[in-house]
Amino acid sequence: GDILDDYSRTDGVWILTRNKQFYKTNNEKECADKCEAERNFTCRAFLFTRKKLQCLTLAENAKMTVTFASTDTVLYEKIIYLMQCKRGIGTDYRGTEAKTQRGIPCQKWAEKMPHKPNYTPEKHPNAGLEENYCRNPDADENGPWCYTTDPATRFDYCAIPECEDQCMQCNGEDYHGEVSRTESGLECQRWDVQEPHMHGFILKHYPEKDLKMNYCRNPDGELRPWCFTTNPNKRWEYCNIPRCTTPPPVSGLDSQCLSGRGEDYRGRIAITESGNACQHWNTQFPHKHGWVPDRYPCKGLEENYCRNPDGEKKPWCYTTNSNIRWEYCTIPPCDRTEQGIAGMNNVPVQAPLAEECYRGKGQSYRGTTSVTVSGKKCQAWSSMFPHRHIKTPERFPDADLRDNYCRNPDGDSSPWCFTTDPNTIWEYCKLKRCNDHAQE
Repeated sequence: GDILDDYSRTDGVWILTRNKQFYKTNNEKECADKCEAERNFTCRAFLFTRKKLQCLTLAENAKMTVTFASTDTVLYEKIIYLMQCKRGIGTDYRGTEAKTQRGIPCQKWAEKMPHKPNYTPEKHPNAGLEENYCRNPDADENGPWCYTTDPATRFDYCAIPECEDQCMQCNGEDYHGEVSRTESGLECQRWDVQEPHMHGFILKHYPEKDLKMNYCRNPDGELRPWCFTTNPNKRWEYCNIPRCTTPPPVSGLDSQCLSGRGEDYRGRIAITESGNACQHWNTQFPHKHGWVPDRYPCKGLEENYCRNPDGEKKPWCYTTNSNIRWEYCTIPPCDRTEQGIAGMNNVPVQAPLAEECYRGKGQSYRGTTSVTVSGKKCQAWSSMFPHRHIKTPERFPDADLRDNYCRNPDGDSSPWCFTTDPNTIWEYCKLKRCNDHAQE
């Protein structure tokens, strides 16, 4: 990538520092090269003046000294020295934490008391062994550490938090970092433009997905964050974002009953609404599928329990019946009054369903069926995966193209949808005409 990607830029700022070197350069990139090659001190930032084309490499950044306005100057600070968190095991951690996880002050790396160090600035000049800051010069799996000032404790680890915006939890659905290149190095297309690739991921339709700038995101439940690329020949690609080493925060108790669509349901029901036993998520028989527990660590895909990993209308599972690929499960609702009524009447209580049949050509159909005649799941109308199309909610505002529900926006003979099968672009839906079946 670009060498300047490793720096944070601030226009119109000068910082006061004693330790600096002057260079004559033609542009900011050449100045960054000087900072990388600086041997007089640890270069944490550089200043570049546009008129004089002057470059100043600096031993300090804005966190360490005084700043003031300067019209023609641009300050570039190395991001690594601004971060007070660690990425992975923290070999590149250059923050200023200087005490252990138990609160004991660290010994300076250059000192010999109270402990004679194996790791010194002279032996390891690239490990950032400055002052008494926590570091990880030996790539210890437990992260940054230091020699302590307690004679009875030679060394201990430091409590450095994970950089949540530099790594991803789960499948990166909540990743809000600023990586903007794909794993092969392609620059990402901005989310708010439609060139070179047209798409339906528009900020106003996905306000909670943080589709800012051209940063990698995961708005549609993919394996990990991705982006459309600026290469006309490569529509999209995954981004290379490391997985956080700390476990994801626990968001309340896992639900044992149905609330909303049941995406947080973690109960043990393992039978479908028609009585079929569920297939184990970690097996591929009788049905091959992509919902592998290792690939989706936060979806609760344990044993063969009913789950809703993909935002369906309620929990479901693949069945052990080779003729029926998947079915919904019947999960008791969380609302106690609803359960009480159900118990009194001895009948299951469900929210009133929209009519699951269509009249005429089905252009007025507003039900929630999302399965095709051959049993394939429907692709969401706002998604371009696996099929690119122009039947988007923006282009057909009156067609109610919500979620992945069957619809007929173009006056076809009956409701249909694009499918999630890469080999089948679209199919009609598994629906009957209203006059063909009795009302329930």
